[in-house]
Amino acid sequence: MKKILSLLFSITVTVAIAQNPVGIFADHKDIGNPKLKGDVVYNAADQSYQLKAGGYNIWFGRDELHYAYNKIKGDFILTANFKFIGKGTDPHRKFGWMIRASEEDNAAHMTATVHSDGLVAMQWRRMKGAFMRDPQDELFTMKKACEIIQLERLGKFFIMRVANAGEPLQEVGRTDAIDMPDEALAGIFMCSHNADVAEEAIAWNVRQELTVPDTHNGYRDGVLGSKLEIVNVFDGKRKIIHEDKGRFEAPNWMKDGKSLLFNKDGLIWQLPVEGGTPVQLNTGNAKRNNNDHVISFDGKWLAISSHRDGMPGGGSTIYYLPITGGEPTLVTDSTPSYLHGWSPNGKELVYTAQRISKSAVYNIYRKPINGGAETQLTFLDKGLADGPEYSPDGKYIYFNSTASGNMQLWRMKPDGSEQTQLTFDEYNNWFAHVSPDNKWIAFLSFSNTVDAGDHPFYKKVMLRLMPVSATGAPKVIAYLFGGQGTINTPSWSPDSKYIAFVSNTGPVNK
Repeated sequence: MKKILSLLFSITVTVAIAQNPVGIFADHKDIGNPKLKGDVVYNAADQSYQLKAGGYNIWFGRDELHYAYNKIKGDFILTANFKFIGKGTDPHRKFGWMIRASEEDNAAHMTATVHSDGLVAMQWRRMKGAFMRDPQDELFTMKKACEIIQLERLGKFFIMRVANAGEPLQEVGRTDAIDMPDEALAGIFMCSHNADVAEEAIAWNVRQELTVPDTHNGYRDGVLGSKLEIVNVFDGKRKIIHEDKGRFEAPNWMKDGKSLLFNKDGLIWQLPVEGGTPVQLNTGNAKRNNNDHVISFDGKWLAISSHRDGMPGGGSTIYYLPITGGEPTLVTDSTPSYLHGWSPNGKELVYTAQRISKSAVYNIYRKPINGGAETQLTFLDKGLADGPEYSPDGKYIYFNSTASGNMQLWRMKPDGSEQTQLTFDEYNNWFAHVSPDNKWIAFLSFSNTVDAGDHPFYKKVMLRLMPVSATGAPKVIAYLFGGQGTINTPSWSPDSKYIAFVSNTGPVNK
């Protein structure tokens, strides 16, 4: 009996210590028993990972590396920034993303990797025990100082994309040449390419996003989980401060810089910037709030869009109330009306609305909060003008419109005159948010495969930044899976250094 108990205890301990979680990853370990052992250290303060690894190579019939990973089933996107530490010994030391069929050193794998000499390569072992061949088992290009690496699994296909900081991602490889089970390991890795040397690297903005097909309808087919993130617009470093298995949307930064508002389940919630437990804000009888809620420039008032039953177009109606909560005051009785901005003096709201019965056309309107007729500012006879928002100095209203074809950013004078297009690229650009210091515009960009008049849930999107002068190419500040609800409303920090936004993902199996 003592021997049996001893054996059971030994098995229990073995199971308990089998996993070695680090950050978002359920486990990390050496693959292939390299001579020099590796490690991954997670820095919770900035949510970065420092990797250390030996390993002779990831090639031929077996691999040696250090690997931090989760088990993930189905389609997903892996994205991160990577940077080597030090000059290194071998020009082929490497890091990046890896998908493996198992922990065995000869397992099938797909690797998106950057080498120390700048070689960007998509490499794979097509099946267990196969001997990797050059060039049959790789696609590569040279791209010096490449920092951002993305690896997507889409059905049987594996797609590698890369970018330098601030650039859109570019596809550099795609293949369906490997035998990978539906549930596989996925994570970050490093290999020194020299059995007698340990090398180091750092990874940040590490994201594993479980995706849904393009046919998925976020209203009809179910929701993905939500993450509230903060990004430094100047260095692109992101931090997740709140997560939920359900849908929440559209953060507003409070004027004291200490907390954020967002909508969830028809209600408005407040959350400290450092994270914690959300607290419901009292919005009285308005309990079907959508993702169009805006704080006044003086920080004293909150305007909301909330639905009313039995009204045209779903009944979205605009109200305002004290920022501390209370019973809302009606502004627009006509529906549908979707709020987007306050005037700097706090006396007027701007919004997009549909006013022609049985028409799909939306135009932009302005209305005093204390009564008076609404003033139409755009006059499209087809398509959509949306997302109106005043500049802090009150000289312009920024908005997005399909007036020129696909969705682009525009601005106009507060009376609707001097309508001027600001962006002209291949993307569909939405929601121009002007920084409090009136120097920058942050906005959301969808692929041109998305209908110009739509901003759906659950797509590969970018947050981008450009000067209010609209000079030069916009800079990418975040790549994410999101869309509707990501930054519908103004979400700048008061010091004009950060943007708060929502990204989406399904549950990652750990």
